[in-house]
Amino acid sequence: MSLTTSPITVTETGLELVLPGGKPAYFNHYWLRDNCPTSFDSQTRERVFDIFHLETPPRPRSAQIVGDALEIVWDGENHTSLHALDWLAAYATGERRADPSDLARRAWYANHYADIARFSQADLKADKAKVAAWLKALIVEGVAIVTEMPDSDEGLTDLVKLMGHVRPTFFGEYFDVRTHIEPTNLAYTAKALELHTDTPAEEMAPGVQFLHCRANSVEGGANLFLDGVAVANDFRALHPEDFRLLSETDVPFYCEHDTYDVRSRQRVIELDEHGEVSGVTISQHMADVFDLPQHVLDSYYPAFCRFGRMLQSDKYLMRFRINAGECIVFDNHRIVHGREAYSATSGARYLRGTYADRGEMRSTYRALTGEGRFK
Repeated sequence: MSLTTSPITVTETGLELVLPGGKPAYFNHYWLRDNCPTSFDSQTRERVFDIFHLETPPRPRSAQIVGDALEIVWDGENHTSLHALDWLAAYATGERRADPSDLARRAWYANHYADIARFSQADLKADKAKVAAWLKALIVEGVAIVTEMPDSDEGLTDLVKLMGHVRPTFFGEYFDVRTHIEPTNLAYTAKALELHTDTPAEEMAPGVQFLHCRANSVEGGANLFLDGVAVANDFRALHPEDFRLLSETDVPFYCEHDTYDVRSRQRVIELDEHGEVSGVTISQHMADVFDLPQHVLDSYYPAFCRFGRMLQSDKYLMRFRINAGECIVFDNHRIVHGREAYSATSGARYLRGTYADRGEMRSTYRALTGEGRFK
């Protein structure tokens, strides 16, 4: 049996009403009680109401439109909720709350180097609008270059802090890309470094990589970068069944030395909540033995190799030389990178690197550009 308080109908499970503009809408009782404006602390912005403590399901004793708000007096409680109608309208259709950082990715190809977004570190430190533009470039294109970096360890840390916090890996908080006497990674040699994304053996590989060039006077050693989104999108159009295999099948990665044995399972092509390509995970030197059923490998390996060959195509591969005082920042789940071999005796080459999380990058971008829930 329904209780009617015109123009609102109170049913067993929720309220039916007509929103401004004449659009009918329905709202669940639990949801209305749980999201009363008083449920959130104005200072911490956290929910302070715990719906688990209600002894009986929430039900209105009365409900009416008061001005531009819905007023609900709750049965069995000494509590009244006042919901703004325009706020209710934003949730009436069950669509996700708008996210300022949910920006469409812009794919790029081999000729992109001249168009990479560039920002001086001094400008970023002085202007939050520049920081927002930098983060937007990273979200949309996956790569940006920061110039005029100081020749110091602190310079890299200061840059990361504009986005979030240093994200440690099993290598530590920072890593030094130069020739090591006893290398534990191919990056620490003068050899060519095949195209890859970093630390795929981690359960959650870091999302944003920073490579701060402190010196580069060697012969050779050109940087190789490509947009995994561009390649995967083309791969989807050309080989849809191969794309399905690589975007739905988990394969193993590892990194093992005397003091660690890191393992994970990843999908080579990553999709976002919209079904669009968000990135790739690829690393031949950290790919473990594929332990899939052998009959599955009959289809998986040809697809995997077709994709790997596309990654090496000149259509996508951007070649450039990073210079001292520059820091290239890029999405480690999207940008596939490598390096040509160089002569270690021809000069000095030193890049200091670290990581941050994509979640923190998006968080900072939202805080700088969005209205938020409490503003």
